[in-house]
Amino acid sequence: MTTVLIVDDQPLQRMGFKMLLDGTAGMAVVGEASSGAEAVRMVDQSRPDVVLMDVRMPGMDGIEATRRITAAGSRTRILILTTFDLDEYVYAGLRAGASGFLLKDARPDELIAAIRAVAAGDSVVAPSLTRKLMDAYLQEPAPATSADPRLSTLSEREREVLEAIGQGATNTEIAERFTLTESTVKKHVGRVLFKIGARDRIQAVIFAYDNGLVRPR
Repeated sequence: MTTVLIVDDQPLQRMGFKMLLDGTAGMAVVGEASSGAEAVRMVDQSRPDVVLMDVRMPGMDGIEATRRITAAGSRTRILILTTFDLDEYVYAGLRAGASGFLLKDARPDELIAAIRAVAAGDSVVAPSLTRKLMDAYLQEPAPATSADPRLSTLSEREREVLEAIGQGATNTEIAERFTLTESTVKKHVGRVLFKIGARDRIQAVIFAYDNGLVRPR
């Protein structure tokens, strides 16, 4: 059973999501919150698998709520909901620790699939769409920071795989690039995510970008 917390300041929006999820096998809504601060409290209390997080809310917004939930070490995963495709709030949300984003006008089946993917530890932004995300994301200069010490824990092959992930390559493309089997690539990807502390590929992309492995085109 996948447990979900719905966070949105619009009552009708929350009601619509709840009706959909309550009518879906394997899904259970464990609560609703109308603000970021309320969401942080409810995650601590109910420990849902996934939070559907609105961005724009009065008081504490969804970005700050996401940052606080992930910083607390919660295993709850955050799915950002936004009205606008690839806007600045989405980037901030991903950097804050969200596992992906979805437009509010997504079809019901897309929302259900996204929740299940996030709950399973994947990103709702498929690898094939990562290029689109990062092409827009990388318009800003990379932050000037020293190399993250976690980079030194990677083997040469793992570093190459991380760079490929940062470029938006799929497992199939990585396998072809380095003449590996896809099962081997999956193992490398898993080790990379573990060593850098990334929840999913999107967080790995951001890590690669922040550490200079990926450059704006």
